[in-house]
Amino acid sequence: MEVPFKIVVEPQEFSLYAEKWGADCLIETPFSNLGQGSIPVRNYVLELSRANGDKKHWILDDNLEGFHRLNRNEKPKVSSGTIFKCCEDFTDRFSNVLISGMNYYSFCKTTDSVPPFTKNTRIYSCILIDNSIPFKWRGKYNEDTDLSLRVLKAGFCTILFNAFLVGKVTTQRMKGGNTEDVYGDTDNRREFAESLQRQHPEYVKVVWKFNRWHHSVNYKPFKSVELIEVEPVIRCKVDNYGMKLIEL
Repeated sequence: MEVPFKIVVEPQEFSLYAEKWGADCLIETPFSNLGQGSIPVRNYVLELSRANGDKKHWILDDNLEGFHRLNRNEKPKVSSGTIFKCCEDFTDRFSNVLISGMNYYSFCKTTDSVPPFTKNTRIYSCILIDNSIPFKWRGKYNEDTDLSLRVLKAGFCTILFNAFLVGKVTTQRMKGGNTEDVYGDTDNRREFAESLQRQHPEYVKVVWKFNRWHHSVNYKPFKSVELIEVEPVIRCKVDNYGMKLIEL
């Protein structure tokens, strides 16, 4: 997609990533093997972005396989980074949105009627974070859901884009840093769900489905919190940001 990016890696994996991607696009952390999964790296990225004077930053999981635009119940693949700009501009319309991001490709079926975005729900894997956020990443499991809930419980909003989607490789199907540290020794992921339930007992239940344990989150109490516009938006025309649908 020709979007400039940086891969943040721990020292013990730097040479492996440099061999594949080259050292120029890598950022090496000052720590290694802390046994806390991706949490230390995520917080390092947050502080690095703040130190750079950025207003916001994107943080993406490393097992994403492509981006798509949902339009008229079709999900063509996107070949440029324009969709990131669309998400950024839309998020900037509101003063009380701390995190936003793109929904999973598999969660938006072409047979369903799906709105362009959903407010006040969880944001996974492809996240735009406002650097004024008063929270840091924590824990070891379900950190995306935990951060989303803390933001919502504090009275802020989230925006989950359905108009723009990200394809994600199913968890544990791809080798990576979390494969052993987080997923290596689990009891059908029951401890994942129970950990989140302990953090947010008023909103989270532990349920069994699809042959393993899951967390079930009640986001309904947050739906009444409205987005606050920075200034009135003039809704007079559609702006496609130069994007065109091309048959290949």
